[in-house]
Amino acid sequence: MKQPLLLVVLSFCVFSQYTFSQELATAPEKYTAHNKGKFFVLWGGNRESFSKSDINFSGPGYNFTLQDVEAHDKPKGWHVDYVNPTKMTIPQTNLRVGYFISDHYSISLGVDHMKYVMSQNQVANINGYVDMDESQPGSAFNGIYNNVPITLTEDFLTFEHTDGLNYVNVEFARVDDISKYLGITNTDKFQVNITEGIGGGILYPKTNAKVLGMDRHDDFHISGYGVAAKAGINLTFFKYFFIQGEFKSGYIDMHDIRTTHSGADRASQHFTFFQRIIAVGGIFRI
Repeated sequence: MKQPLLLVVLSFCVFSQYTFSQELATAPEKYTAHNKGKFFVLWGGNRESFSKSDINFSGPGYNFTLQDVEAHDKPKGWHVDYVNPTKMTIPQTNLRVGYFISDHYSISLGVDHMKYVMSQNQVANINGYVDMDESQPGSAFNGIYNNVPITLTEDFLTFEHTDGLNYVNVEFARVDDISKYLGITNTDKFQVNITEGIGGGILYPKTNAKVLGMDRHDDFHISGYGVAAKAGINLTFFKYFFIQGEFKSGYIDMHDIRTTHSGADRASQHFTFFQRIIAVGGIFRI
């Protein structure tokens, strides 16, 4: 009796193991298990910080450099303009469209719409000269300057990239799913990813400037280049939708900034920036 009973038990165990293995083999693969071939798009807002920078202004009758100029961003706050199609360019925003070339790596094209505002009425040291015609308002500042403190009043200078400091860039990024380390088993319902990347591109600002009392100029112009690195966290819900937070830091060199309606007037500067970004988006296969 013992041997037939043992055979029955062993047969049951073998059959159960086979059935369980078959179920695992035939279980549908989760949508979130692989990223290769997926597209994604994200839209969000940002806050920025900028390092101090030396800014050179030159044109007929003047060439001077302001040292360690401070600047700040121009936040809109939590506002409906972020989703209003007619006013989406007013806030500080981030738009990105990308494609996963493998499960972990993506390449994307984006626009970081930042806003850079020189802090008015600050005191900065000036080096260079102003030698304007007496009929021009800027002649009030005629002189040779050698490390002289000057207050940046509106009649001397207003300077901002507020429509905006547009960083048009390509990014190469890596994404890693860390859900299992957090005890999350069904990533098709909720998934946690970390991401990091590097990128570079051009600066296409609309610079709003008024130099030495000359007429205000405000037009788009390719002014230089930028490079940046980022790190962030991505929370994906129900396979297709996500919220992503990022820290991004980079370097901007704008060596050809338009400042007046005359092509002879130019400015140049370089500085670092730090962005804090919150965005929403979707990930899908076509």
